[in-house]
Amino acid sequence: MMHRLIINLKSLMISSCFSPHFPPRSTFHNLHFHSKMSLPTLILIHGSWHGPICYDPIIKLLHGKYKLKCIAITLPSTTGNPDATFKNDLDTAREAISNETEAGRDVIVLAHSYGGMVGNSAVKGFEQPVSATKGHVIGLILIASGFSFTGLAFMDLFLGQTPPFFRVNKETGFADLALPPRQFFYHDLSDDEAEYWVSQLTHQNVKALFEGGEHVYSGWMDVPTWYIGTIEDQGLPVLAQRMAVGMAREMGGNIVHREMQTSHSPFLSKPEETVGIILEAVEAFSGKKVARTASRNAVAVPEARLLQPLTWLKFGLPLLFGRIVGRGILIFGFGGRMLRSIFGR
Repeated sequence: MMHRLIINLKSLMISSCFSPHFPPRSTFHNLHFHSKMSLPTLILIHGSWHGPICYDPIIKLLHGKYKLKCIAITLPSTTGNPDATFKNDLDTAREAISNETEAGRDVIVLAHSYGGMVGNSAVKGFEQPVSATKGHVIGLILIASGFSFTGLAFMDLFLGQTPPFFRVNKETGFADLALPPRQFFYHDLSDDEAEYWVSQLTHQNVKALFEGGEHVYSGWMDVPTWYIGTIEDQGLPVLAQRMAVGMAREMGGNIVHREMQTSHSPFLSKPEETVGIILEAVEAFSGKKVARTASRNAVAVPEARLLQPLTWLKFGLPLLFGRIVGRGILIFGFGGRMLRSIFGR
């Protein structure tokens, strides 16, 4: 009896040392030695009203200068089809990931704005290599986005109420921007640049925003995540971004947080600085050195500093409030599970 007890205690101690989502490092190396010679592939997912062309400035640097393979997908919900669903968007992302992992290449998912919900959900099932010849998703990079919750659609996070930056057009089935596009996306670009990128905007359908919650997944809880915040954002306020980071950390997410003094679209206004953070994340995820000379000016690490009281308000309070929200969600979820177990529901 004592012998069995000792064995059970040892098993409990060993299992508690490792997250259920991440295998022990030695196991990871044994399974995945095949990809050590190559850099991971970046799958880039754009946000609402945009297309993959918005990533051209950073792809030019990432691929042309740093030899990283980049695949920028097109979300069906932004192609002018009012019937395209969130599931269609998700399937497109998962197909791109699967093609790379099946070929033995590791993947980093980079997603912006609404694309973050697609990227988070697409991670499901790709968190670990299934064999020594397959790749897997090793990290997630979110730019001015959010942390999705399993089972909740994009608009569920707004309690089903349309936010002030767009209106639902019931006749067309599209979401019409309520703010001038330049103000919303590109206020820190020159007039000519902003005019060009406004001309490249597409339609975003409503269906993908309001429906499809059953396909949404909290991928940020499964893989290491880097969050790039945008301090001058006119659409997603930076305070909301900081609170989201605090919430995700409190709920168990492994989140590295950086910020840039930009609009909602840092990959257009400051592509070199954006690439600098991406390369830093690639190195952290892969453990492989990427030669880089990209500028990292105006990149901040958002944290409260003891001798700088202003940072307590600027960073500390939003991050703390986010942690309180995250703790509340955890407690509420635990309480719900307890009640279901007690009453058999």
